[in-house]
Amino acid sequence: MTSILKADTIQDADGNNIINESGNTITIGASGDTVTIPSGATLDGSNATLSGFATTNGITEADQFRLTADLTSQGDITSNLERNDSTAFSKIGTGMTESSGIFTFPSTGIYKVSATIRAYSTTNDVVSIEIKATTNNSSYSVIADAAAGDQSNSKSQTGTVASFVDVTDTSNVKVKFRAGSLSSGTVIEGNSSYNKTVFEFIRLGDT
Repeated sequence: MTSILKADTIQDADGNNIINESGNTITIGASGDTVTIPSGATLDGSNATLSGFATTNGITEADQFRLTADLTSQGDITSNLERNDSTAFSKIGTGMTESSGIFTFPSTGIYKVSATIRAYSTTNDVVSIEIKATTNNSSYSVIADAAAGDQSNSKSQTGTVASFVDVTDTSNVKVKFRAGSLSSGTVIEGNSSYNKTVFEFIRLGDT
């Protein structure tokens, strides 16, 4: 025997809507409610059109900065940095904040931080790029290092380095970048029109 229950609204004992249907839109719960999927249950959306998940549960922050002028001396990179403003670029979310080469994260979470440099040398030189991080907004430690170059003259080389950063506190966890081993005749190339040396920040998920 088959039974059919027809209703537009189902309420709890206190008169609060649990399920409501209106205009072919079904609403489960209300603002402030928690909808729990039991352990072991499967939420299958493979045949459905899902909206909102990329913003809510996917990548909520992605940003990109670049070096705008050639760097000729080693040390912390503190100037000539700008957010990518090339055609078709768009960040996701609020984006990073940069001041004198120190990058502040817009929200807590696990971030992938990467740097790609393009180096040119007229001498036998190998250029390094470091990612440095602090958890107290004071003392910095190297968390990743890469090199670009070889023992050949007059060549352009690229190098990429990346690391995950656990941003538990946006006021204290910050990163910056350092260039090393720039001898006379060696530059890390920058450009204000397109990316040559670029720094990327992508929030992967919650901390």
